[in-house]
Amino acid sequence: MEKIKLLIIGSGPAGYTAAIYAARANLNPVLFEGFYTGPAGGQLMTTTDVENYPGFPDGISGPELVERFRAQAIRFGTRIISEDIESVDLSSRPFIARGPTMQFEADAMIISTGATAKRLDIIGARDGEFWQKGVTACAVCDGAAPIFRNRPLFVVGGGDTAVEEALFLTKFGSRVFIVHRRDQLRASKIMQERAFKNPKVEILWDTVIVAVEGDNVVRSVILENVQTGQKSTREAGGLFFAIGHIPNTAFLKGQIELHPTGYIKVFKGTQTSVEGVFAAGDVQDHEYRQAVTAAGSGCMAALEVERWLAEKGLSS
Repeated sequence: MEKIKLLIIGSGPAGYTAAIYAARANLNPVLFEGFYTGPAGGQLMTTTDVENYPGFPDGISGPELVERFRAQAIRFGTRIISEDIESVDLSSRPFIARGPTMQFEADAMIISTGATAKRLDIIGARDGEFWQKGVTACAVCDGAAPIFRNRPLFVVGGGDTAVEEALFLTKFGSRVFIVHRRDQLRASKIMQERAFKNPKVEILWDTVIVAVEGDNVVRSVILENVQTGQKSTREAGGLFFAIGHIPNTAFLKGQIELHPTGYIKVFKGTQTSVEGVFAAGDVQDHEYRQAVTAAGSGCMAALEVERWLAEKGLSS
């Protein structure tokens, strides 16, 4: 079993940024970028146009941005392994991480496995259909895209996230519909009041979306009233899932303290409940979930690892 200073589990803006900083600090990081459990590069790999990442005034595709992160990490000496980590042992140092074909002992570890947006299995909204062609799970990431401007937009959900995303989308859409299968929202009272008062927001109670239709992009949705079974078709420029995310922490098997929602708890920056194990990106961020904030936390984690290894006399 190979012994290393730093193992980074997960890629995307957080993992690759951590690798860039760690490699430049001569920590010789090894990064497992993932393979089966999610695309290497994270959610950006399913994002067509990224227009809010600093430094790209004309925008850049998600996969291209990820490839630039990756190439920069490799340039400074990061060793990248295209496998998933299947299990870890954090009970003692050095930590042990096992993949399908490789395993390592590591003095320190950064977890940046991200989170997966929850999606409903709706006809037309699946991969290979209209996913990322008008169907998305992040209004803040994608809402300003030209295909959504001055079009009726639909948000699925009933919590604070759904209302927040609907209000955000009123800046771009001609009208925003919150589709909720119940007769009342789960959102906080203050968020509900904001939705009720906004003239561009309409709530479709007791309703679900059963299909998405279009040509090269979304053009309409088929709605069904769960009480009456009546179906109707409405013009649509986009469909936004706002039903939460699932942090990718199952492989940890309870060895790190998590929030009730499954996100990793961090203390004093990016330190987890296990000394020497740090977390960056969406796996510990249930609020912002942006590429730029993930990259920032990846930088923080690498700097904190460097300091921690020095304090423990493990940096040389």
